[in-house]
Amino acid sequence: MVDNFLRKEGYTIVCAYDGEKAIETVQQESFDLLILDLMLPKKDGIECLKTIRMHSLVPIIILSAKGSDLDKALGLGFGADDYLSKPFSMTELLARVKALLRRAGYQIEQNDQVTKVDGLEILPATYSVKKNNQSIQLTLKEFQILQLLIGQRNKIFTKEEIYRRVWKEDYYEDANIINVHISRLREKIEDNPSSPLYVKTIWGIGYKWGDQDGK
Repeated sequence: MVDNFLRKEGYTIVCAYDGEKAIETVQQESFDLLILDLMLPKKDGIECLKTIRMHSLVPIIILSAKGSDLDKALGLGFGADDYLSKPFSMTELLARVKALLRRAGYQIEQNDQVTKVDGLEILPATYSVKKNNQSIQLTLKEFQILQLLIGQRNKIFTKEEIYRRVWKEDYYEDANIINVHISRLREKIEDNPSSPLYVKTIWGIGYKWGDQDGK
């Protein structure tokens, strides 16, 4: 159904019907966007997502019949860009596809200049950072959030502002998306994610960039 609908909308589609074939196909061909069902045979969608994210920042929409908060958090935490619970309308899927393809243009516009901030080396060309001479790979959204906070280090960003600036869409009070990405970013760059020095929570307001002195 998804294949037929998107073809009629003018997209070129390649389908894989199990997880192993999906990974093989992504490794062999270049894609602008992936639509990934969590309930795949051989390798499930989360395993596919983890493997793909080791080598690619291609935008990914997750589809799941489960629709629980746990599935959503897990999928986004491993680097998915968007999430749709079954059943969903083809119109909604098309809107998500168009939005992700539009936002993917950010990768082309990215400034490649390397900067150093509070002991971190920011590497835009590879969407990664270096800390203590170790390279840390971020997802596209994690990197965009990092750059947003670093760009205005004294500003407190609400979740609404982060969503609008990073996702380029109106905020629909889905705080879980922001929470998951902030949590994953902290796990990667903080010495102690439960007591962060870089990405600070300002209770009741949002987040801001701190520093290694805890300010």
